[in-house]
Amino acid sequence: MDQQKTDIAIIGECLIELTSNGSLAESSTLNKYFGGDTVTTAVAVSRLGGKVSYITKVGNDGFSEFIISSLKKENIDTSLIKTNDEQNGMYIIANKLDKKELLYYKRKTAATKLSIEDLSDEYIKSLKLIYSTGIVQSLSASSRELVRESFRIARENEIITAYDPNYTSCFMSSSDTKELLEEIVEYTDIIFLSLKGDAVRLYEVDSIEQIMKHFWDKGVKIVVIKSHIDNGYYTGYNGNISFTEFYNTAKAVDVTASGDVFNGGFLYAITNGYQPNDASKFASIVSGLQTQNYGAIQSIPYLKNVMENLEA
Repeated sequence: MDQQKTDIAIIGECLIELTSNGSLAESSTLNKYFGGDTVTTAVAVSRLGGKVSYITKVGNDGFSEFIISSLKKENIDTSLIKTNDEQNGMYIIANKLDKKELLYYKRKTAATKLSIEDLSDEYIKSLKLIYSTGIVQSLSASSRELVRESFRIARENEIITAYDPNYTSCFMSSSDTKELLEEIVEYTDIIFLSLKGDAVRLYEVDSIEQIMKHFWDKGVKIVVIKSHIDNGYYTGYNGNISFTEFYNTAKAVDVTASGDVFNGGFLYAITNGYQPNDASKFASIVSGLQTQNYGAIQSIPYLKNVMENLEA
């Protein structure tokens, strides 16, 4: 992909994914893939036909070629990815009938070396949209600075900025996540929140109207809140709040990373002229179709399938 034609840049960390079809204690084989919150979003954008670039660092530990070639196969621009001598992050998933086992290995990974030097002002100005998450900010002081400064430059040049705090207790505290969010919110145009995971845990607020107003008052233009209580997404824009139900939940078999996939669908829709409410409807179908098969990235649908369901 020609770097100059990129519409969306996503800053993140690509992880090695190892999976088993049984418990880790009993499995003798692990299947290798790739993943991560922002990678999943990037693949979703690309499979829908979006022109997306992934910004990260990968380690020379034997997996670097696999990571970069995997991203290229998904038609994701890798021209700004750099390598270093750190290791790549990894997670292991055991798919059991009753529950999942999930282990993360994320200390001193290659992506912790991300810094403001990895993106130029001119490159940011050439984009339609830039996206990142709180997980990326939490990697290191330099990655935190990269996200903040990239968003600041983008906002000052009227490039859309989109952000998901993506709070997870696996390697982030709620207080740290809130601090990272508050640090970047003044430069954010679109924010994705989980009602239970973000609004309640970070702000102790369970009112959709109250959390919407909080971020509108901070200057965020579009607020999208995922609510498992109501089985859908609330989209707040220009003082109005609309609701979109989760798509076809009766067929869902694996909801892993469905929120990251929704974000990719929404970003694609917004950069292709959809209004926020319609972008949520489109993204809910993208996410809903992804949950109907196993594998966070493997099951992400392509545009033709999404449009067939959108028109049905």
